[in-house]
Amino acid sequence: MAFPQNFMDELVARNDIVDVVNSFVPLISKGGSYWGCCPFHSEKTPSFHVLPDKQIYYCFGCKKGGGVVNFIMDIENLPFPDAVRFLAKRAGMEVPEEEGDREAGRRRQRLLDLNRDAARFYYQLLQQPEGRAVQEYLDRRQIKKSTAVKFGMGASLDAWDVLLNAMTKKGYTKAELLEAGLVVQNKNGGLYDKFRNRLMLPVVDTRGDVVAFGSRVLDKSEPKYMNSSETPVYSKRRVLYGLNLAKKTKRPNIILCEGNLDIVTLHQAGFDNAVASMGTALTVEQTRLLSRFTKELVLCYDNDNAGKIATERALQILNGSEFSVKVLQLPRRRTEDGELVKQDADDFIKFQGPDAFERLLSGSENGVEFRMAQVAGKYDFTSDEARVAYCGEISDLLASLPGAVEREVYTVRAAETAKITPEAMRLEVQRAFKRRTSREKRAELRKDLNPAAQLQPKERSLRYENLRSARAEEGILRLLYRDPELFPGEPPLREEQFSSPLLGRAYARMWQAKAEGRTMSPATLFSELEPEAASHLSAILQQPESTQNAAQAMADYIRIIQTEADKRAGGADVDPLLAATEKYKDKKGTGGKQHG
Repeated sequence: MAFPQNFMDELVARNDIVDVVNSFVPLISKGGSYWGCCPFHSEKTPSFHVLPDKQIYYCFGCKKGGGVVNFIMDIENLPFPDAVRFLAKRAGMEVPEEEGDREAGRRRQRLLDLNRDAARFYYQLLQQPEGRAVQEYLDRRQIKKSTAVKFGMGASLDAWDVLLNAMTKKGYTKAELLEAGLVVQNKNGGLYDKFRNRLMLPVVDTRGDVVAFGSRVLDKSEPKYMNSSETPVYSKRRVLYGLNLAKKTKRPNIILCEGNLDIVTLHQAGFDNAVASMGTALTVEQTRLLSRFTKELVLCYDNDNAGKIATERALQILNGSEFSVKVLQLPRRRTEDGELVKQDADDFIKFQGPDAFERLLSGSENGVEFRMAQVAGKYDFTSDEARVAYCGEISDLLASLPGAVEREVYTVRAAETAKITPEAMRLEVQRAFKRRTSREKRAELRKDLNPAAQLQPKERSLRYENLRSARAEEGILRLLYRDPELFPGEPPLREEQFSSPLLGRAYARMWQAKAEGRTMSPATLFSELEPEAASHLSAILQQPESTQNAAQAMADYIRIIQTEADKRAGGADVDPLLAATEKYKDKKGTGGKQHG
């Protein structure tokens, strides 16, 4: 959707990218630009670069980049129009919208309003006699009324169309109810409530909007737990249940659990820093969201095989991140019959109490200790063959640790587990470390031996067909953004002469801005592009480009592009006069303009 160009220019000008990014990511000033840990992937060393002079950002780690609109789209999980509205509200600007644009915004808001009204309807049912079955279930689960109110819990009745009728009476259409995932269509085209005879748990995002629902059945029917399907306002990969409450915690960390009711019980017990993923393993998008509120995570998944796998996956995602990660393993509980059974957080709080959980939380092991324990659990150390196999596997794990001190500490601990000398274990870890380093060097060498591949865009759809021309096209864009006075009166190149459609489009938009007397803002251009294209242009513009002898460099770039364009067209090589560039030479001198 398009907004007026003058509006977009003002929007970008009034939302300084450093101020906007710094409200999500702490930035440090270095040499006229800013650096921070990337909010879009996990890292400990800052590789996220913000350039205030160009109003763009670029991450050298995950290769994401763009302008202020792109940043808000990614970090707030908003489509382009809503990201513009977000920034306009921040700057106190009124958004000029066409009828179609207003309709798209209205449609999204209608879904949010519908979810809110459905949550209120479920909540009111819980307070009425019809919701008695759900209230009795809450009583059995020892969930207090104040806790139920805090989480906005509600009741869906054991009927087919209670919500459907209530919401249509409020003016919502059946199509809207379908789109929100609140009703289901049968094979005959009839509609019925998706959630029936269930405890309802509204899912609220960090902006306070009800975006979805979780639910728990009251009887033995399946599925026991049912969540909303994905909708235009809900992506389960980008939401954490309870984070709207946990973000306000005074505790130093956030506890990540599996079940929604675990979160309810933990909050009720005083652990208001607990959150849960919505039926998925931890995702990169969720780690980005968490990084805005904490730098310390405690993984508290169920102590069964599935929980251990989920913990290992989470540790892999968080490996090398800026997060300090601990693992809280809940012990198994012995039943009255003497059987050992698994416990989730809800069970542990009920049987052992909040104080016992607090002790577990204080003594939770870090991610390395957890992974070492998982490896050790595979082996019988009374067998020499098992001890040798353990040393081989654990040395590969220890070799992956980034710090020498960290490797030494855990190497000694592994030696104690295997009942061998620390010297022998060190030799194994050193060999594994050398193998790992050798593999990485070979991979780097392969890259170095193929420089053309290094110069290509990461995204396959943006790959250059003519690398020589594309490199010159990149150089022209960098020069023109660094020194707008390099623009002559008339464009020396046409958009179609560029071998890369993306670079040609960027060049044409720059000329259009000049013709209209506007400032050439990369951030404004990026707001029109797909994320991959914006990231690639950010990578180009943050690269160095000497402005010494800028006019001559511009002339050389133009000559290369024209020559390669003529080759593609099958025409004769020409040596253009480049009169436009000569005008700049006359004005500035043959040395061009020197920039820092």
